[in-house]
Amino acid sequence: METITTWKELTANTINEMGRTIMEAVPNIFGAVLILLIGWLITKIIILVLKRVLKFVKADKWTNALNEKVLSGKTSLKFDISKVILIFVKWILFLVFLIAAADIMKWEIVSQEVGNLMHYLPKLFSAIAVFMVGLYIANFVKKAIKGVFDSFDLRGAKLVSTLVFYIIAFIITVTALNQAGIETVIIRNNTTLILGGFVAAVAISFGLGSKDIVKDIIRTSYARKKFKIGQKVTYKNVSGTIEALESLTMDIRTEQGLLVVPIHKIMEEEILVTEDSK
Repeated sequence: METITTWKELTANTINEMGRTIMEAVPNIFGAVLILLIGWLITKIIILVLKRVLKFVKADKWTNALNEKVLSGKTSLKFDISKVILIFVKWILFLVFLIAAADIMKWEIVSQEVGNLMHYLPKLFSAIAVFMVGLYIANFVKKAIKGVFDSFDLRGAKLVSTLVFYIIAFIITVTALNQAGIETVIIRNNTTLILGGFVAAVAISFGLGSKDIVKDIIRTSYARKKFKIGQKVTYKNVSGTIEALESLTMDIRTEQGLLVVPIHKIMEEEILVTEDSK
């Protein structure tokens, strides 16, 4: 009988303790749920207002300009500024109210881990910003290099500009990963030697292959100071009028037709100016 009585007392104490724990937790549960509901409502209102603000400032135009200048419209990947801002704000607010609810429930571990996540989000956002700005710079440099090559009628403009773009994009990607807190030591160590050797090889081959072209470019610059379009000149007993001064040639219009003279010939041989341009 004593054993049965002891069992009854233990069972009753366990049930009473469980009931007391549940009753103590009910207000906390109610408060946490209430906080989450209030947070949901506030988030809805803020997101609605933010959508209208982004629409008012015409964020879609920024998105289109960014996709055109950075991604060049050549990929299905699109960056939507409005969506990024809305998602970022939405998750920040959600985590804030989640931390508040966890504190009410006295879930210290949950509150601490969510707090750590909140501290990480600004790093992630800044990493994305660094990546997008870096791509913009890489694309700008790519277009600038292509423009320089095209202006001097040099071959390989697309190849060189694309190569430089991907090199800069790689550097920016590593920088963005570092900003996001992702360790990139292995990537940097393995690619630095490869990239350095590749760039050196390209630079040497390009330098050796284009030395004559560089000379002609210098000659062209000098020739444009000495000669002008419209001047009447005589070259090797052939008279005509300078029609164009290209990067590598001079075009002389004669009675027989168009005489195209390599620019190095102009600088190395005699050419008589018979009449200046008007």
